[in-house]
This record gives sequence, structure tokens and C-alpha cells, in this order.
Amino acid sequence: MRANRPIYLDHHATTPVDPRVLTAMRPWWEDNFANPHSAEHAMGRAAEAAVEDARAHIAALIGAGPREIVFTSGATEANNIAIKGAARFGAGPKRVITLATEHKCVLESVRDLGAEGFEPVVLPVGADGLLDLDRLADALRTPALLVSVMAVNNEIGVIQDLAAIGALARAAGAAFHTDAAQAAGRIALDVNAIQADLVSLTAHKIYGPKGVGALYVRRRPRMRLAPLFSGGGQERGLRSGTLATPLVVGFGEAARLAGAEMALDEGRIAGQRQRFLDALAIPGITVNGHPGRRVAGNLNISFPGGVDAQQLMAMAPDLCVSTGSACSSAVVEPSYVLRALGIPEAQARATLRLGFGRFTSPAEADQAAAWLAAAWRQVVARPQAAE
Repeated sequence: MRANRPIYLDHHATTPVDPRVLTAMRPWWEDNFANPHSAEHAMGRAAEAAVEDARAHIAALIGAGPREIVFTSGATEANNIAIKGAARFGAGPKRVITLATEHKCVLESVRDLGAEGFEPVVLPVGADGLLDLDRLADALRTPALLVSVMAVNNEIGVIQDLAAIGALARAAGAAFHTDAAQAAGRIALDVNAIQADLVSLTAHKIYGPKGVGALYVRRRPRMRLAPLFSGGGQERGLRSGTLATPLVVGFGEAARLAGAEMALDEGRIAGQRQRFLDALAIPGITVNGHPGRRVAGNLNISFPGGVDAQQLMAMAPDLCVSTGSACSSAVVEPSYVLRALGIPEAQARATLRLGFGRFTSPAEADQAAAWLAAAWRQVVARPQAAE
């Protein structure tokens, strides 16, 4: 455990940059800063080659071809391009189907299309956070343009049945988009096996830099999109703008490492998660979301005793976790994802999201459990203020 450093268990928010990724990026800040689109000179061509090498590594992580990878600033932009770009490209069905537990950028993109004459369809999930495939099949009886379902939920860590969802969408003639920001590098993904037409990715969830992501766009059968803004026509005309070579190189190296070490990471991370849960030893703890169909590092847990998660965090200031709450106008509201699971408000307010990662040590798992258990005991022992 690192001395005098907080313990970081918020890997669903972001991950630390792997030192090997930093090493790969550094020359493109210092030695060759050329524009990768300046192919007229040697430095520009070298930068372009580095970008294409990174593109190949990212494609390999999801079983795609390099020409199917379009670089973006992150998964939020990729989701916007995928959903709005597919809807605006041309004539066709006007229904866009998604889930109530999707990331806000997906839900807002789908709702934005409602103002453009499209029909947003937001399906519920079960108490375990998973989509009922029969409900999706029913929704697809009316022709739809697009189905957008997150691969791994960013709060509760559940893994949707992407192959089944993709098959239903393909059979109904709808395109299939998945936000795989929380999935790539954590679970095996193959765009052909899941019949995805569009897949959103980001570097900073797989120990790469912030500020760079990608959108997989299927070439056969060809998925056509309208770009969101105009420019110099880079990235197949779908995302104009000068690419940041160091960030792209970092993304590529992070993807390469994730592909090579995924199985090892999964086993180690799952072990630290279980070690933490065993050490926490608080009777009545509830793990939210499906107990088995979840990524190795995720724990979304509700504490008993009528405690508030904000109080627990205040009592353990050296532990970096999140509440799963959305803050707006200084008002903290229970997570909409937990509400979609039917979790009561009091339980939702007593919930913390923990994300274990590649560099989480056994000592950190033990210390985090000790801090949280002590915080819980102190909070439940306090006299509750009169309402």
C-alpha cells in the first residue's frame, strides 16, 4: 500500500494511467510533436504511422478491422455520433430503443432526437439490472432504427447479453449500438459475435489517458452516419479535427496491454473484491445488481442501519469511492440507475459504488474494508438528529 496516499477504489469513474502507457506516450510529446495529418514530411509521416499502429491495437481488442475505428475525444462523443449520426443519416424507421439504466449521454442523446421527430423508447430493466429479452423482442415488433444498450453498467457493473441483443436487433432490421466504455479490456468483446454495428470506447477506463476515445463503425454491412460537425474530413469524415498523437498512442498501448493481460487482471481484481467483501463483514450488506453477471471489479453495496452513504464517505476521508448519486443544483438525489432497479430511496441513499483495479493491492483491500466498517459502526452508533 502506498504510504500517505488515499486508497483509490473508483475505477469505474476513471483508472490511473499505466506507467507503460506513459512511457509509450512520452516521445510524442517531446521528440516528435508533428501533426499526424502532415504527411508531406518525415515527422508527420512518423506520427501518422504511430496513430495507425494504435488504431490496429484498439481494433484488435474488439475483433474489428483498423479501418472501422474512428477516433473521438471519449465515449460521450462516440455515443453522440453513434446515436444522432445514425438517426440523422437518412430515411427509415423513427424509433430508437434504449434502457433506463444507460449512461446519461445515451439517454440524453435519445431524448434529444425526440425533438427532431424520432420516437424514443426507454425500456425498463429487472431488479438485477438486466434487460428482459422478451421485452426487447416485443419492442422490435414495431420497426426501429437503432437499439442502444450498454455492455457493462457504469454503476452496478452488470453485463448485458450482447450477443442475444445483437441477434434480435439484426433480425428486426435495426442497427445495434453498445456503449462499451466499461466493458472493453474488462471482458472479452468481439463485434462480429455480438453483431454490433456501432461500439463506443474510451481510453481512460483501461489505464490510458483521458481525452481520447473511439467509435467502431461497421464496414460490412456498411453502417452510415451523419457527422455532428464539419471540418477537414479527418477520420473518414465522421470526426474532423487534428488527432492528438500522444493520446492516441496511449490509447493504443492501453488497448494492447488490456488484450494481453485481461485474464490475469480479471482474476486478480476479482480476488481483491472478494477479499474486501469478506473483510468488511457487516451483516445485512446488500450487493445491488446481478450477483454473477458483473465485471470482476465492481461492488455496488447498500449498507444497513439507516445510514447515509455521504456520512460514510465523510468518516473515511482517505478512501476514494463514489455514492452513485447525481448532484444537481446542490441537491443530492439517489441514483437513477438504482431507482430503475426498484431499490427504495432509503436503500439507494445508503449505497456506495466501489471499483477495484489493476493496481489495487491486498493491503489496500483490507484497509479499505477496515475504514468502511469503522465508519459504519460510528454512524449507526450516533443518535439520529430529530427531523
